[in-house]
Amino acid sequence: MKTRFVEILDSTLRDGEQTNGVSFLPHEKLMIARMLLRDLNVDRIEVGSARVSDGEQEAVRMICRYARTIGRLERVEVLGFVDGHRSVDWIKDGGCTVMNLLAKGSLKHCRQQLGKTPDEHIGDIRRVVAYARSQGISVNLYLEDWSNGMKDSPEYVYQLMDALVDSGIRRFMLPDTLGIMNPLQVIEYFRKMVKHYPDTHFDFHAHNDYDLAVSNSLAAVLSGARGLHVTVNGLGERCGNAPLSSVQVILKDQFHAQTSIVEDKLNAVSRMVESYSGIAVAPNQPIIGDNVFTQVAGVHADGDNKDRLYQNELVPERFGRRREYALGKTSGKANIAKNLEELGLELTPEQQRRVTERITELGDKKEIVTQEDLPYIVSDVLKHDAPEDKVKLVSYVVSTAYGLKPGANVKVEINGRQYEAGATGDGQYDAFVKALRFIYRKYLDRTFPILQNYAVSIPPGGRTDALVQTVITWNDNGRQLRTRGLDADQTEAAIKATFKMLNIIENELTL
Repeated sequence: MKTRFVEILDSTLRDGEQTNGVSFLPHEKLMIARMLLRDLNVDRIEVGSARVSDGEQEAVRMICRYARTIGRLERVEVLGFVDGHRSVDWIKDGGCTVMNLLAKGSLKHCRQQLGKTPDEHIGDIRRVVAYARSQGISVNLYLEDWSNGMKDSPEYVYQLMDALVDSGIRRFMLPDTLGIMNPLQVIEYFRKMVKHYPDTHFDFHAHNDYDLAVSNSLAAVLSGARGLHVTVNGLGERCGNAPLSSVQVILKDQFHAQTSIVEDKLNAVSRMVESYSGIAVAPNQPIIGDNVFTQVAGVHADGDNKDRLYQNELVPERFGRRREYALGKTSGKANIAKNLEELGLELTPEQQRRVTERITELGDKKEIVTQEDLPYIVSDVLKHDAPEDKVKLVSYVVSTAYGLKPGANVKVEINGRQYEAGATGDGQYDAFVKALRFIYRKYLDRTFPILQNYAVSIPPGGRTDALVQTVITWNDNGRQLRTRGLDADQTEAAIKATFKMLNIIENELTL
């Protein structure tokens, strides 16, 4: 059987930006576009809408300028409207060579929103397409509300297609604009389109209102779609669009289709979009969620030791990640053994049993236990003299005052020598870390790990006037470290997590 190639259009920078509360700055759009084109190798990216704002056009210019330098300008597309010359001129001025023209795919939209007859709308479309082509811009056509068009007015859809199929439009893009379809309807309507217009390139654009965007996208591919529209992390209006990561793995693993996507970059682009958008990825989101490659039950870790009994084709290394074994009340000795093995710690069976009991006890209290906590738990449980910290906090003062930037003065001891520095920052903890960075750079000539994520919460089951829990994720030369601090004061909890991280690194340097 011939391998099917499916073209992927990512619309994070256009449709994804319609997520409530999301607005990317021009340089953020450029950074995301660079990763999509260069690292992830997406076939096409839709980066904005014509005539929205000066900032939107500046973002389009920046992206097109970059895409031209790497020979991928034809992959950049901008949404345009049936508005005479205005969208075409705006897109050309932005340096883009592909317009995705938004037309009406249902009779209801044509008559009630535009107040036009089908013939009038077709005439307007043809004039825009002709002008765009005369300006060196190729055109793809969106049939907005196509799903309702096929449901309520299929004769209108066919009338539109008959009039436009030979007009020089490269792709016809069929959206389920309101997210109303199920896979059976997608198959029925798509097969009718392919049967009527067998030589036409059709894309499918899904929305997730019924949580069927991925299923509907795959139904479209089964029925002849040559391209699918997705967004990173499933961003998009209302309930979002089809998530790129989920569509990619199902296409490859379930349908054995071919795409251009470089899978081990999926997690990196997800993290970037999560950071810029401010929309957190659910921990159990397939492929990209924090927890999806974490085995919790001890029996699963045991099975993995016995020929990967609890693993499928979605291995974490495929996506630039690694499998973790959670530490908690259901861990069991197999999970703990896996974590001890990764840390290079060897314990007797009796010692492992006692450590397991301690972790189970913490889990019953709903404490979060990370792998980095494990050496401390081992030391505590086995009553060993814990190795003296190589990095110690001698003293510090943090301050904040109205009209002044928060500041911090810090004195630390590293391998027996004391260092002192002061700094200001955007908050007390930010100032504290800047002072530490200065010490590491000036006195030790070393880089300080990059803070990737900072989460503060009340420990589950706790009270708001009791303890706060700070979990910080660090990037140390490409390696992720996650450390945790617990204290009544948020800044103090973050400082504890920071010094845990510094001691982990310092201990590794002296091994």
